[in-house]
Amino acid sequence: MADIQGTYDDLFSAVPGALAALLDAGDTGGSVAVFVDGEPVVDVWGGFADADRTIPWRQDTITNVWSVTKTMTALCALILADRGELDLDAPVARYWPEFAAAGKEKVLVRHLLAHTAGLPDWEGPVEELYDWPAATARLAAQAPLWEPGTAAGYHSLTQGFLVGEVVRRITGRTPGEFFAGEVAGPLGADFHMGLSAEHDDRVARSVPPPGRDEDYAASAPGGTEAPAAGTAMRVRDGNSLSWRRAQIPAASGFGNARSVALAQSVMACGGAVRGVRLLSGAGVARAWEEQFRGEDRVLGMPVSWGLGYGIFGTTYGWGGWGGSLVMIEPTSRMVVAYVTNQMREPAEDTRGLDLVMSAYDGLQGLRA
Repeated sequence: MADIQGTYDDLFSAVPGALAALLDAGDTGGSVAVFVDGEPVVDVWGGFADADRTIPWRQDTITNVWSVTKTMTALCALILADRGELDLDAPVARYWPEFAAAGKEKVLVRHLLAHTAGLPDWEGPVEELYDWPAATARLAAQAPLWEPGTAAGYHSLTQGFLVGEVVRRITGRTPGEFFAGEVAGPLGADFHMGLSAEHDDRVARSVPPPGRDEDYAASAPGGTEAPAAGTAMRVRDGNSLSWRRAQIPAASGFGNARSVALAQSVMACGGAVRGVRLLSGAGVARAWEEQFRGEDRVLGMPVSWGLGYGIFGTTYGWGGWGGSLVMIEPTSRMVVAYVTNQMREPAEDTRGLDLVMSAYDGLQGLRA
């Protein structure tokens, strides 16, 4: 059996066991964390940080979590809304005047968070993603594909720039700077949007699915990360230094399961963790208000969108291309986070959900 490092409550022993099984089945590396009431009951990791399996996955290893990053960007917007600095019902153009171009004057801030703004496709070159002014200017000039608010289509790469530019216009800080100062710093969460060079030696590069190489792209509808049109992202793009340094707040966050679970425990615990309050209870509840239910035009499947989070019954969260996932259970004040460098084909990937279910086994024992 794979060697699993870290700590866990005996009630949750199914979780490290499930991670070990994934590594035994061929996964390169990963980490899992389960937080209850803002404290870890599972914090484990194992495997390797590189495709050649020469560098062990360590306690401080971080990797690109792809679209799990969206939950961090949403948290920034929710904090500003809770402070009264951002009106979710306001037109985006109130904060970003140039955005009113091409028929977007009626796009509301909540439409950005709920994937209903009609701007799902990134149509520029990959290199432009690394240039914040160019990327946001492109989106400001773009016309919506549908009447905003009437349909949903997963904004795979665009959502982070859209929400992030609103954050920047209000605060004068990039979303990565805001997150670092207002969320990661106060909580002590090792999560980064715009990774500096000092952290490079801790990064586990993404490993393509078996049989694929680094040209493997996110392009087929039906997966967690699947734009229907526009520029397809490749694994090699996500593994580049340019991607690492850039702020692409829908997809370029770097962290581990511990940092993801800690940050999102704010949402599971009524807005406060370890004595640090980032949101009011009402500010947290706002995130779970359903904005759209129905067929997502990009993902090609039924979805329920809240404000920056997918809604799955009484749980909330989202996953990223390649398998990383965060799931929030406010009723039990629990967060389950899974972060991995081993990608799998989206249609075949149930790893994150399997780990969530193994955590529920422990939760039942904790409640007994």
